Amino acid sequence: MTSYATPSGRPTDDWPTDERTARAVQDALRTRVVLDETGPPPGTGHVTGVDVAYDDERDVVAAAVVVLDAATLDVVEEATAVGTVTFPYVPGLLAFREIPTVLSALDGLRSDPGLVVCDGYGIAHPRRFGLASHLGVLTGLPTLGVAKNPFVFSYEDPAARRGSAAPLLDGTEEVGRALRTREGVKPVFVSAGHRVSLSNACAHVLRLTPRYRLPESTRRADALCRSALREVAG
Repeated sequence: MTSYATPSGRPTDDWPTDERTARAVQDALRTRVVLDETGPPPGTGHVTGVDVAYDDERDVVAAAVVVLDAATLDVVEEATAVGTVTFPYVPGLLAFREIPTVLSALDGLRSDPGLVVCDGYGIAHPRRFGLASHLGVLTGLPTLGVAKNPFVFSYEDPAARRGSAAPLLDGTEEVGRALRTREGVKPVFVSAGHRVSLSNACAHVLRLTPRYRLPESTRRADALCRSALREVAG
């Protein structure tokens, strides 16, 4: 079965446009997710934030990627891309709406992305193949997901202090962790995507949140993709 992507990760012309085909692609690609690698040490190399914004009235999506120095969190490089949404809104299949434009933005980088941090889910997904896992398999890059809510999964509230964590559970299976990045503030929900362990993913997220609940990678990519969308709207 085709992977619907070139060796470089670019979508092919037969990128799925319907739910049945997309689920079949998920079933094929999720077998390639690697979860037995630790991933890069926190504070080393580059960390790249990925986020998207939509103009639903015009079926336009803007993607932004922001490369940070992992030690200082200074911006090294950034890129954006704007595309047309070709896949319907289906919970659990949002990656098919976003990945083509995200890959275009990644293509615009001259720097090594290093570890990629997605605003969304990795294996904390009903089919164990959220955006972070999907992007990781297509590009070969280490990826993790940081979400603002627990999706369909359960968890016990972690202790109030920064760095506290609790399992994010699908029944008895740990698919991620609720991680407290600010004392007394609602946790974020971290999951491994590809080529990164869950514990290391949480350590990276704590390095990326020195001041705010959300990682600097996500905050900067969010602002950039919204700016790109406003420019297109005129």
